[in-house]
Amino acid sequence: MAPVTDPLAHHDLRRLPKTNLHLHLTGSMRPTTLAELADRHGLALPEPLPVGTVSGWAAFQGRYELARAALRTGEDLGRVVAEATADNLADGAGWVEIQVDPTTYAERLGGLEPVVEAVLAGAAGGRTGVVLAASWAGPPAQADRIARLAARYAGHGVVGFGLSNDERRGRVADFVPAMRTATEAGLLAVPHSGFYEAAWHVRDCVTRLGAHRVGHGLSAVHDPATLELLAERGVAMEVCPSSYPPFGVTSDLAATPLRALLTAGVPVALGTDDPLLFGTNLLDQYALARDVLGCTGAELAGLARSSVTASAAPPELRAAMLAGVEEWLGGMDQDSGSVCYIGAPSA
Repeated sequence: MAPVTDPLAHHDLRRLPKTNLHLHLTGSMRPTTLAELADRHGLALPEPLPVGTVSGWAAFQGRYELARAALRTGEDLGRVVAEATADNLADGAGWVEIQVDPTTYAERLGGLEPVVEAVLAGAAGGRTGVVLAASWAGPPAQADRIARLAARYAGHGVVGFGLSNDERRGRVADFVPAMRTATEAGLLAVPHSGFYEAAWHVRDCVTRLGAHRVGHGLSAVHDPATLELLAERGVAMEVCPSSYPPFGVTSDLAATPLRALLTAGVPVALGTDDPLLFGTNLLDQYALARDVLGCTGAELAGLARSSVTASAAPPELRAAMLAGVEEWLGGMDQDSGSVCYIGAPSA
């Protein structure tokens, strides 16, 4: 696709208020932090995902586990969350939601609650919400336990309950009780879906789990009825363009079906997934949407707006971000600093 010629699209994307709603704790780690912690514990560093090749889930998961092994203490977890928040604020995010499966750290920290407390300590500051997640590959009873834990912390920093990992490894019906526990506590339901499974899985996550957002959800574009359902209910897709080519989900970055989702009226929130392994931050995702996927300035503003409205950001912060999006869209002089800028100032 030809580069965008819309002048507004080339305004400073850092100054476009936005959120990051799809970010996993381990995958949010700075490479320098991983190197420091791995050296401290005498661990091997995971090799980068090969560029331009399809690595598959097993290769990705192996690298992810190596990185996760470097996180040994509550201080480590809190540090990663705080650094990830700072990195996203530097990219113009006003709000970040970071996802963690507490069972993956519970043995090292002595239980599920110490994991949650450590993550919440790192999230302190009013710009970060925590999503507790169970695994599609785990037993439903474990998901029930995590959902109950999430419900206990609702209103105290936990904003959602998710289902992560490979969605082929679990049955939607088995997770209905856990998701009901979470949503009845006022938490957002944010399952991963539509990465490997077809559109039916995305549809079931909406109709059976009550999903408010769907992590990825790309397969929905192959079924008009599912697209209509998502648009009608305003269920946002958390799209992370750089995550898909390494798995063969898309042939390349240009094949990300962002345009099909937008044309169907489906809200889209760009996220980063695992920047540690994919090498792209939030600003990069917006640049990809502009330079590779051909988004205009108005469309970039729409993506940012959708990311705000689909978030659990506090009302006052949400209003300020939405006002900032409109000011950015209005084409105000970015260099004068007149645009409402919610994140950390650019260097």
